[in-house]
Amino acid sequence: MVKINFKSLLISLSLVSMQTLLCITVCIARGIESKIDEYISACVKTGIFSGSVLVAINEDIIVNKGYGMANYELDIPNTPQTKFRIGSITKPFTAMAIMQLQEKGLLIVEDSIKKYLSDYPEGDKITIHHLLTQTSGVPDFTDSPEYKQMQMIPTTIENTIEMFKNKPLEYTPGEKYKYSNSGYVLLSYIIEKVSGKSFEAFLQENIIQPSNMTRTGVVHQNTITKDLASGYALIDDTLTHAVSFGLTFAAGAFGLYSTVEDIYLWDLAYTHEKLVSRSSLKKMFTPFKDDYGYGWFTNPIAYRKCLNHEGSVNGFASCYIRFVEDCVCIIILSNFEQAPVKNISKDVVAIIFGEKYDIPIVRIPKKVDPKIYDAFVGKFMLDLDFIIAITKENERLFTQATGQPKYEIFPESETKFFFKVVDAQITFVKNEKGEVIELILHQFGKDHTARKIE
Repeated sequence: MVKINFKSLLISLSLVSMQTLLCITVCIARGIESKIDEYISACVKTGIFSGSVLVAINEDIIVNKGYGMANYELDIPNTPQTKFRIGSITKPFTAMAIMQLQEKGLLIVEDSIKKYLSDYPEGDKITIHHLLTQTSGVPDFTDSPEYKQMQMIPTTIENTIEMFKNKPLEYTPGEKYKYSNSGYVLLSYIIEKVSGKSFEAFLQENIIQPSNMTRTGVVHQNTITKDLASGYALIDDTLTHAVSFGLTFAAGAFGLYSTVEDIYLWDLAYTHEKLVSRSSLKKMFTPFKDDYGYGWFTNPIAYRKCLNHEGSVNGFASCYIRFVEDCVCIIILSNFEQAPVKNISKDVVAIIFGEKYDIPIVRIPKKVDPKIYDAFVGKFMLDLDFIIAITKENERLFTQATGQPKYEIFPESETKFFFKVVDAQITFVKNEKGEVIELILHQFGKDHTARKIE
């Protein structure tokens, strides 16, 4: 009779089960990695993306890769170490700095800004909390006519504040949400006033260095920053240099540059409570109005709880998503101004969670008689607040939606056209008389019908 050592058998079976589970996990990760790489590579081929991508699941980095070019003239490719202007992904850093100052006892978020800017009109009505949650009513300085001129001249945070401080509040503070870069410029000033250090120095000492980040800082006007990608934009179907300028004037609103790897180090630092306490994180991640907390959007994506923020600045677009309960981090940084990073990130999310997504395809314009464009010219109403205008210029067809730039569309057939700057198409619909009565916008896997009104 053979004696069986059940304890040894159970240990052996356990080891086999763990090895099998590890193997399955590795296979799943590799499958996700290859699908994301296939998808992003397709985005590059279609001309809608150039940049770097990092995806981590359960703190294991699944994807960490550069795509396209950091500099087209010199044939320098993007890598995980390439630096990008991250735009408004700066705001969560600023909010974290404010919470650090509160934990040090140097300010309270319920303080009115009058305490720090004594001459600010109606500053007694505006609190730091209002600035953090985008509910201050302070008008956005980037909407000012003077903004374009200011971009080209090195200036200070104080000078930026002078642009908007005497303009009336747009609503009573705390009454509603309206995104404003001005609020985060004011927060930058408060950080400097309270800490006695520049915004950049405070971040370096209290967030960047403690997170072991070595490739992050404020964009300066004439400083040479090694490994910083050049920013590009598509103008009249031609890839061009975007207008470049320093961002010290924007500071905590959209003034930082970073890399996908550095942002992930920051992600690990704050999730492990190395920068602020759990109670401060909870306060930051709690939405006040319209799903905005302290420097974070908290709206769910794919029906899952997450933190997220996008960024855009001349020549650059960025997106950061952290799924809190699923322990998934997605960082997408691009040096192509029109890169649809929000939609790209949603498709990456779909890949990770096994949901439906479409791989972009390269579309080739078809030769058609430009005379047919005349029938498409007009205005089409998608809803009361969203009009799509179709115009013909120099034998070319253009579309411009409410609040958006004008883009050329290219014929795929005599009734179907496509964009080059985004993965979207338009189909014109005719009635029995051959008259164009509506258009269908195909985007993000959905069809949106707009009827012709003019």
